[in-house]
Parts: sequence; structure tokens; C-alpha cells
Amino acid sequence: MALPLLLVGSALGAVFLANEREKRHQLELKRRSGTVPVPQGKNKHVGLHPSLWQAGHKRVNPLPGTIICCFVYGVIEHTGIWLDDHTLIELHGNGLIRAVSTQRFLAGRTGSKIYIACSHDHRPLVDEDALIKAEQAIFTYREYDLFDNNCHRFVWSCLSGKEESLPGFNDLNKRLSSHFGQSIYWDEAIF
Repeated sequence: MALPLLLVGSALGAVFLANEREKRHQLELKRRSGTVPVPQGKNKHVGLHPSLWQAGHKRVNPLPGTIICCFVYGVIEHTGIWLDDHTLIELHGNGLIRAVSTQRFLAGRTGSKIYIACSHDHRPLVDEDALIKAEQAIFTYREYDLFDNNCHRFVWSCLSGKEESLPGFNDLNKRLSSHFGQSIYWDEAIF
């Protein structure tokens, strides 16, 4: 009895993996052509976060004012704003807004890569006003809260000038997509 169940489970797993590969292939084709993925709900553009888009074949140089992120234990993403050579601005978990090196940004997190918000043609999306706001906030404190006043909210406040709760990365990603007026893709940073 157990053998047929194992065979059925293996077959279902193979079908699932093939389906996921096909989805990624279609997504890559849409990206190359500049086609926006099918919108959901009221959003004009659908943003894609790194766990959905990791082709691994394209690496991009970050520019000052680029939105960046990395993985934290493979479950959530941590975001910040690129400042200059190997330096970025982040809201740390203790509430301090600080400029840190790329190594410090990744320290204590499971990810070893930093991803950059890019257009479909691998160009970093830059907002110079956000960089100015982030620089002005260095060495200030915010009352940190994982779901209500986190790194995503900090990044969004630098971009929009608005203080709005963004519980998760996907919430930020959708707003980035609207802010830049296009789908957001995340390419690996060269640093």
C-alpha cells in the first residue's frame, strides 16, 4: 500500500516542479519583452520580490538612491537605500537609522546577496529625493516594530514622504511598483 502512495507522491512532485519551471520561463520571457505581468485587483503593476524572481544570470551595479533588499532566514526580506560604494542606509531592528557597509547589512542574516529594484531591462530604479531623505535621517531613531514601523515603512517614507504601515515586503513591493510606474524586478547587486 505504501509503495503506490510513494509513486503517486513522486509523480505529483514532478508535475509541480515542471509547472514551476514553466512559470519562471514565462516570467522571464515577459520580462525580456517588457510585458507587465497580469495585474491583480486595483494595482496597475504587479511587483515581484526576489523569492519569485531569481534568474541568477544578471547582476547589476547599484546606484545612489536605489532600493535594495536581502533575505532574512529565507522567510522575509530586509530593505534599505543604496548610498554609495559598498554603503547603504537601513533602519536597524533597534530603531537606529544608520549607514552600514554591505557586509554589515548582510551580517546575521541568511542571505549572502543583495538585490536591487530594477526595471524589466535590468536598470536600477533610482529616486534621488529618497536618498536625500534617508541621508537626513541617519543617526535618528524610530520606534521599531516588526509589523508596523519596520525597514519597509522607512524606505517607503523616504520615497513618498508618507508614514504608512507596511507589514510585509509584498506591501512595499506593490507601492514601489506604483511609485515607479512599472513592474519591479529584483536583480543581484554587484559589490
